[in-house]
Amino acid sequence: MDDAVFDDISWAWWAGQGFGLAALVLCVLGFASRHDERLFLRLLLANVAFTLQFALLGSWVAAGITALIVLRIQLVRRYKGSWLVMSGMLVATLVVALPGLGSLHALWPLAAGLIGTLAMFMFEGIPMRWLLAVAAFCWVMANLLVGSIGGTAAEILILVTNLVTIGRLMRARRSRVS
Repeated sequence: MDDAVFDDISWAWWAGQGFGLAALVLCVLGFASRHDERLFLRLLLANVAFTLQFALLGSWVAAGITALIVLRIQLVRRYKGSWLVMSGMLVATLVVALPGLGSLHALWPLAAGLIGTLAMFMFEGIPMRWLLAVAAFCWVMANLLVGSIGGTAAEILILVTNLVTIGRLMRARRSRVS
């Protein structure tokens, strides 16, 4: 393999990919859990890594929205179900996305941020995870657009792991009903 190919890749690209891979591990561990509290804690740490990944890869709208997700996870833990706090987070997400709204690069993270906010504040268990699956698909698209290997893999695995966990929760619910 030609070493010159790797000489053109910046340290920021490598670091961004590393943070994407770190986020991958944390997200899969979170979505594999059937307990919402463990999910939230691992998502908090993963989104710190995703924020750094997007910043290093130059996707500032995605970095800003992901940084808001760190705050959102903390607020959800304290104000779950609060329309007022959720509305504030939705407005903040829109404000962060405003500078990039003319770009497809901003639309996917914006959709993910809005859907994820609604999911986490207003839903629990299976319905929350269904909406988070839709948000994960939006993040897959955002990561593909910025060329994040780790982030794309993370979001695909989050989506798959989340769907498997939804299946496990539905089976558990049916066995309790039977």
